[in-house]
Amino acid sequence: MEAAADEERPLIQYLAPEDDEASSRYTSDGTLDINKQRALKKSTGNWRACFMILGTEFAECLAFYATAKNLVTYLTAELGETNIDAATNVSTWIGSCYLTPLIGAFLADTYWGRYKTMIVFLLLYIVGMLTLTASAWLPLAMEDDSPDNSGLRRATAYLGLYLVSLGTGGIKPCTAALGADQFDGGDAAERVTKASFFNWYYFCTNIGSLLSGTVLVWVQENIGWGVGFTVQTVFMLFGLAVFVAGRKVYRYKKLGGSPLTRVAQVVVAAVRNCHLVLPDDTSALYHDKLLPTEPNFRIESARQFRFFDKAAIITGEKGAAAPTSPWRLCTVSQVEELKMLLRLLPVWASMVLFFAVSAQTVTTFIEQARVMDNRIGPFTIPPASIATFDVISVMVCVPVYDAVLVPLARRATGNDRGLSQLHRLSIGIALSVVVMVYAALLEGRRLALARANMPAMNIAWQAPMFAVHGAAAVFATVGVLEFFYDQSPDGMKSLGNALALLSMAAGSYFNSLALSAVGSITARGGERGWLPDDLNKGHMDYFFWMMAALGTLNLLHFLHYCNRRYRGNNNNTS
Repeated sequence: MEAAADEERPLIQYLAPEDDEASSRYTSDGTLDINKQRALKKSTGNWRACFMILGTEFAECLAFYATAKNLVTYLTAELGETNIDAATNVSTWIGSCYLTPLIGAFLADTYWGRYKTMIVFLLLYIVGMLTLTASAWLPLAMEDDSPDNSGLRRATAYLGLYLVSLGTGGIKPCTAALGADQFDGGDAAERVTKASFFNWYYFCTNIGSLLSGTVLVWVQENIGWGVGFTVQTVFMLFGLAVFVAGRKVYRYKKLGGSPLTRVAQVVVAAVRNCHLVLPDDTSALYHDKLLPTEPNFRIESARQFRFFDKAAIITGEKGAAAPTSPWRLCTVSQVEELKMLLRLLPVWASMVLFFAVSAQTVTTFIEQARVMDNRIGPFTIPPASIATFDVISVMVCVPVYDAVLVPLARRATGNDRGLSQLHRLSIGIALSVVVMVYAALLEGRRLALARANMPAMNIAWQAPMFAVHGAAAVFATVGVLEFFYDQSPDGMKSLGNALALLSMAAGSYFNSLALSAVGSITARGGERGWLPDDLNKGHMDYFFWMMAALGTLNLLHFLHYCNRRYRGNNNNTS
């Protein structure tokens, strides 16, 4: 069994540097400094550079989550949208925020590099925040609430929101990838540190989420939406300044050409060579010396997806010494890049349903909170602020995971990361099912009390499900970012992060589709449906049970197919 697994796993060869002394002074993974010289280990990269990147990510997350967590309230209370329309529009917008990273990743990997891409998209993000802020201040400039004025305000708000979604497309895939680039992949000590980086990256984003869900949400609802959005814009300007300040200590990856072009070349060449017979010996295929972006690594052919190996068959008339067009003959390393991406697809599909559950935390869970008693002791809690328990859970679980669970698991498994990446994802998916079961039971109890004219349930009952979701995110959300970065080809790291974010987008879009379908189907024939404007007359608990059932099927698929059959480019995946 293990032998078969090894045949499917691509072999990455580590080639010794020519000069050991130079190897100790310079990074061995091909990274450069700001002057496009080989990056010195002592003065570039590592945590000194990551602090600047994490500071930028903190500012972006504070602005993003302050908008996302309370957007349902802004759309219903300020713009007059219905519950189901607001929930659907929020899910669609969040999905767009995780879809646009494909654009940013393509530009970063192909033309601009991660640093320049982030600069451009940070500026675009700031323009979006200024536009959204303008929508909140518009009522002060209007003399009446005529339909034309209301329409202008709505149009301005959505223009700002979708400029923000486009801006975040260049930030989200590049911050994690640029941060991981600061650790030398050829240095054993720095490779271990890189695994910790993803945990602390997510920890930092949740500090921003904590402040946004408490301080900024309170400012929006009690002082004014205009003031709240203005504060978010100021933080984005601060994030831009911090990011630019670190430019001299960053390590920069060389550009390896268009990743989509390289993938397309393999597909086209394999189809053109479909009539050729594959040699039994893979060494007869066309090999390049080294990967274009990683001078010390080479990928050898794996036995999986053998059809695409036909793209590397050397025809008799051309010979090994005279390679033809890359649209007719590709290197083995290039073929393996496509195979790596294909191997990611089943894992990607499983993460879509996980993130559909996560989408509930800013949609249906907030709508549920709005019909509960939001007084905790002497305090009145804004519904969106209950999500703070999600963030607190993350902030507790990340240090515990990194400092306690990983060392214990490392002793038991012998894996440098403690838990394998796939086992980490499995635990996160399982916890997401627990979240939906709890939400369904809670909504059933809330409805029973409401229909019996009993006092409303206290919002504090939502705290456990947000806390469990926070733990699930530490395993799955952090895990999927690390997994896709590690398992993506070396010249496609931004694209790998974009694919991870795309699963978040697909989860949000799936949630939008599910909400629309449930709202339409269950409200036929004059029925109120599961999700009416008055939730006390609906059955949102049925929707939660449906999501729990889908999550259970997803978990079974992941355990049976992904955990047992996935073979990645290293031994840390399974």
